[in-house]
Amino acid sequence: MADLYRQMSRIRVFEQMTQSLKEAGEIPGSIHLSIGQEAIPVGFCHELAEDDMVSATYRGHGWALAKGIPPTGIFAEMMGRDSSLNGGRGASLYFSSAAHNFLGENSIVGAGAPIATGAALSARNAGDGRVVVSTFGDGAMNQGVVLEALNIAVVMDLPILFVIENNVYSEMTPIVDMMRGESLASRAAGFGIHSYVIDGNDPLAVIGAASDAIDRARSGRGPTFIEATTVRLAGHYSGDAQQYRDAEELRVAWSDEPLVRLRRGADQATLDLYDTIDVDVTNELQKSLEEAKRLPTPDPSTAKRHLYAE
Repeated sequence: MADLYRQMSRIRVFEQMTQSLKEAGEIPGSIHLSIGQEAIPVGFCHELAEDDMVSATYRGHGWALAKGIPPTGIFAEMMGRDSSLNGGRGASLYFSSAAHNFLGENSIVGAGAPIATGAALSARNAGDGRVVVSTFGDGAMNQGVVLEALNIAVVMDLPILFVIENNVYSEMTPIVDMMRGESLASRAAGFGIHSYVIDGNDPLAVIGAASDAIDRARSGRGPTFIEATTVRLAGHYSGDAQQYRDAEELRVAWSDEPLVRLRRGADQATLDLYDTIDVDVTNELQKSLEEAKRLPTPDPSTAKRHLYAE
């Protein structure tokens, strides 16, 4: 459990530091934080092999960290520095890392699903046993391209996991006001995909679901759709005043988020260990941030590179 706590704490502190950087004017453009959703990327990446692939949304910092991308590179990329990832060109919303099989973030709602589906088709044709995770938010279930990806994946028995992070709100609108049905997973089940709902704030529940779905995909039994319920504890984006939420809703959500879950019922020795982990993680990330700040800004003469395929 200590390792799971460390990974989730690492994402939490990273996002909090990212928020501070944005408020200080050191990150241009919008950022979308995954505070409160840490158990989902940690649980799934716990079960993925190193060469398995992940396609995330614009709220994907946690997935990138859980997939093994060094925080220095992500900090630098968001600050527009000449990072080892995309040289400051990807920023918070589009960075990727081929070296870590992280297909990248995407700020277009649902646009990562067909990309991941294509990667899964490639993996199936290669017969290399690789699995792909496509993660997106609840609002993406109303995007036609996502439904098309679901259909192709099930018809072709592709090795892909569709992981929907249902964090209650589709931007500023409650998901319950946008669609009907027993669950989002029930909509996916209509395509014939093995689908179910899990508690996305419970890292052990996430690991169990990930293990099952990855085994199905790797053994040629096709895709799985997993709806992981959680709550977004930050705004939709960095400028969101969250006027659509009340204080009591957030108070309840903060009392049941993933890190609190692991602390609840732990003995004093374990709580002391978790406190030490929080300090260690903060020190580690502070060093990473300092390294990122020492990187130069990109050479302006390179601005036109990578715009066209040759």
